[in-house]
Order: sequence, then C-alpha cells, then structure tokens
Amino acid sequence: VLSAGGLRGAAHLGVLRRLVATIPVLFGVSLLVFSFIHLIPGDPALAMLGEHATEENVARIRERLGLNEPLPVQYVRFLVGKMTFERISPEDVYKTRLGKSCVKLEKLEGTIVCQREGLSWTDKYDKNACYNLSTVMVCHDGGVLWGDLGNSIHGNIPVSTELKRRFPATVELSLAAIFIAVIIAIPAGVVSAIKRNSLIDTMTMMGALIGVSMPIFWLAILLMYIFGLVLGWFPTGGRLSVGIELEHITGLHLVDATLTRNWPAFKDAFSHLVLPSMALATIPLAIIARMMRSSMLEVLGLDYVRTARAKGLSERAVIIRHVMRNALLPVITIIGIQLGSLMGGAILTETVFAWPGIGKWVFDAISGRDYPIVQSVTLLVALIFVLVNLVVDISYAFLNPKIRYD
Repeated sequence: VLSAGGLRGAAHLGVLRRLVATIPVLFGVSLLVFSFIHLIPGDPALAMLGEHATEENVARIRERLGLNEPLPVQYVRFLVGKMTFERISPEDVYKTRLGKSCVKLEKLEGTIVCQREGLSWTDKYDKNACYNLSTVMVCHDGGVLWGDLGNSIHGNIPVSTELKRRFPATVELSLAAIFIAVIIAIPAGVVSAIKRNSLIDTMTMMGALIGVSMPIFWLAILLMYIFGLVLGWFPTGGRLSVGIELEHITGLHLVDATLTRNWPAFKDAFSHLVLPSMALATIPLAIIARMMRSSMLEVLGLDYVRTARAKGLSERAVIIRHVMRNALLPVITIIGIQLGSLMGGAILTETVFAWPGIGKWVFDAISGRDYPIVQSVTLLVALIFVLVNLVVDISYAFLNPKIRYD
C-alpha cells in the first residue's frame, strides 16, 4: 500500500510521463498536417499573385517561399528554420548579418550578445534567437520550435502576431460556450436519469437529439434574426461596439474589463458574447446531457447505490454523494473533448457573427492555401487537445482516489 507521499510522487511522475508523451504526438500531427496540405492540388504562389501572373513572377515567389525545395527540406525548415553557424572569437567585436533573427554581434563583458536590427543591447536582445556556445554562434531564421511561425503567404504578416491577436477571441467564445453547455447539460442529464421514461426525460432527450442534428449556421442565423434583429436584445456581430474603449491585458474582454473595472465595456462585451456562445454551445450541450444521463443510469444500477439506500440515506444524499461523483468521470472526458473541438471548430459561428477569432482566419487560409497559417493553427489545436486531456486525467484522481497514474 502506497503512503500519501508515495501517491503524490506517483501522480507527479504520471503527469511528467504524459507531458513527455505529448512530444511525439505533436511531431506526428505536424508531419501529417504538412503532408496533407502539400498534397492538395494548386500552387500557393499562383494563388498569391492571381491567375494572370507571369511565369517569371510565379517562379520568383516560389523561390522566395522555398517551395522549390524538396518536401523533407521544407518540413525541416518549418520546424527548426534555416540555421546559420558562425565560428567567432569572443575577443573581437562583430557587426555582421547572420540570418534573419541575428543581425548584430557585440562584445559585452566577455560574452557575445546577438541583437535584433535597430535595437541596442541596453534596450533588448533576443535570447531565443542566438546562443553563444563557446566560440560558435548559432542563429536561426524562422522555425516553429523557436516560436517563429513564419509569415502568411497572403499579406506577409507574421503568423504569431496575428495568432496572438485572434486567439483570445476564440478562447473567450469557446469558454463561454462550454460554460453554458455544462451548467445546463449536467442538471438536465441528472434529472432525466432520475425521472427515467417520464415526460421530462422524453422532452430532454428529444431536445438533445434536435441539438445534435441542427446545423449550427442555421441556428446562429435564427438566433441573430430573433434576438438581434426582431427583439433587438443583443448585438449581431463583433466583440465590442464602436466607441467602446477597453485596455487589452489578456485579450479576453470580460476579464480585461473586470481587471480594469470598466463596467460599460464589460456589459457591452457580454452582450456581444451571448448569441455566438449560445449557438456554439448547442452541440456540446446535447452531447454532454446525453452522456450524463447514460452515465447516471449506469451508476444508479450498481450494488453500492442500493446498499446506500438500504442504510437509510436520503435520495438526495445518494444522488449527490455517491452517484454523481462516479457518473461524472466519463462526462469530464466528453467535456474536455468538446472544449478542444470548440477551439478548432468555431469557423461557422465566427463567420456568421463576424467574430474576430481564428475560425474565419483559418477558413480563408485553407481556401488560399496559406500553409503557415493552417499548419500553425492545427498544431495549436493539437496542443490544446493534449493539454485538455492531461487536465482531464489529473481531475480523475480528485473524483476517484482509486485511480492511479500508472
């Protein structure tokens, strides 16, 4: 029998193993995404310049984007970028260009500091771009492993910059949607299981079936028409009204408005969030409600539940203390999966409500074969799935102490 300290050590070791296991998963995802995108017919250079572009211009763009290189070379550059190795002497002062990220080398108290163009060492230097390994300076040009996601083919905008601007909007929308789904679906599933085969059960499951079957874009348009245009209760698009100012701290408008105590902005951001989050919450709400009902019915039929009732426990105590805790285990997995799906699957909702997240951005990137955007967002969504599953695994231990991290 393990002691409390031994259990904690096993849990920490299990979490560490799961974190290490994410590395090959993300590597495999990056390889699959890279391969599938490059198998799609079409030329990104031609899509970038238009149908009437000359062959010379197309060839020039292909050369600039590195599309003439073999696919393995392109994949390696996507991961680690173009590496530059220069052997230098720490005794000298160098002013030379070593790739995109390393522009200037200077001697500083016996060490070599690599700086970005236009910045002095007293202001800022890029610790991630250059590394002083004795007398060898290593510099990189791009690469996902260094946090450089490259530039978009259309517009030549840094993907990381645009991703930082858009991702908080998708996170806020997804969290609001999953919150709505959970607070409605779990009680609905519990009541439906307790009142099995009743009118409440029938109506709940019928509603869940409709929710799963309903096209999300149609529901979004319906909500927009009824509550936005006819009743005028909520705005029909965007995140903030024109004229509303909000200091950006986290990028999550409700959080930023709360931190800065900007209550007019909070009210406005909340009103903009209601309709898209309701539309996006429909499918996960239906799935979670059905799973909660099924899990509750399974646990209600177990022997220990009958024993608890035979001992004289009230029905409320039996349901809350003994049934719900175990019934929530598979539901938590579904909630995690749905949250990850919302992060990467909000394209239609964001398009209908003109929500400035990553959904519409990725849709346009797929249409225009903008490799850097599609690859970067797909890797981000894969990372979110991995992290959410890790959190789900850890939460199992709190709900059921018998679960060990093997």
